Amino acid sequence: MRPVPVLMYHHINPHKGDIVTVTPEVFAGQMEHLYKKGIRTLTLDELMDVIRGDIVLREKAVVVTFDDGWLDNYVYAFPSLIKYGIKAAIFLVTDRVDSASSSCCEMPLTIPNHAESKSLIQGREDRRVVLNWTLVNEMKKSGLVEFYSHTKSHARCNELDEDRLLNELTGSKHKIEERLGILCPHLCWPYGKYTDKAMETAKQAGYKALFTTKHGVVKAGDNPYEIKRIVVKDSISWFRKRMLVYTSSMLSDFYLRIKSE
Repeated sequence: MRPVPVLMYHHINPHKGDIVTVTPEVFAGQMEHLYKKGIRTLTLDELMDVIRGDIVLREKAVVVTFDDGWLDNYVYAFPSLIKYGIKAAIFLVTDRVDSASSSCCEMPLTIPNHAESKSLIQGREDRRVVLNWTLVNEMKKSGLVEFYSHTKSHARCNELDEDRLLNELTGSKHKIEERLGILCPHLCWPYGKYTDKAMETAKQAGYKALFTTKHGVVKAGDNPYEIKRIVVKDSISWFRKRMLVYTSSMLSDFYLRIKSE
C-alpha cells in the first residue's frame, strides 16, 4: 500500500520569497500536476480510513491542507482547486473568522504579506486578511473544501493550563459545527506546539485526529493523533520530484531515513 503525503500550505499570494507563501502561479502548477498525473486527493475522513485500513490505496494519493484560514486561500488557491477538482481542508482560527465577519465584507484590493497580515490581526483588522463565514460557506458549498479546527485564537497549546486549553479546543470545534452544520473531528496544532497532556485534552474534547508539523508521510496503522505533514515549497519542479518520492513506499522510506540522519 502506498503512503499518503499530507501537504501543508499557509499563504497563496504573489509575495514571492515571503515566509510560508506559495505564489499563485506555482500553486496552480502544483494542482495541475496532481490532476494530470491522476493523483487522488483525499478528504480528512478518507485519510482516517486509510490509517484504519478501511481503504487500501493502490493509486497515488495526497491530502491538501491549509493552516490559519487566510483570505488569500479564497482569492488565489480556490480557483485552482475548482479548476482541477482538488479536495482540500482548511484549518480555521475561529475567533479570527468571527472578527472578520463582524464588519464590512468588501474584498480588499491587495493582499498583504505575512508580517503585515499578522500586524493587521493584532490591530483587529482580520477582515482584510482572514476568511469570513460567508466565504467559508461559499467554499464549503463547492464540495471540494472542508473546514476544521486550528483553535479559537491560534494559541500555543503547549503553554496553556487545562481550562484554557479545553476552551480553545472545544470553542473552535463547536463554532465550526454550529456555523457550518458539520462535525469537526479534526484539529491542527498552531505552531505545531502540543504536549502529551494537550493531546489527551484534545481527545477529551472529541477530536479523532490531530495534525502536526512533524515531517513525514501517513501510512496504514499510523497514530491518528500525531499526523505528519510535508511543508510545500514555492517550486513546481520541487513538487513534481517530491510527489514521485512521497507517494512511493520504497522511495519515501529511503528519503525520509536519509533526511533524519
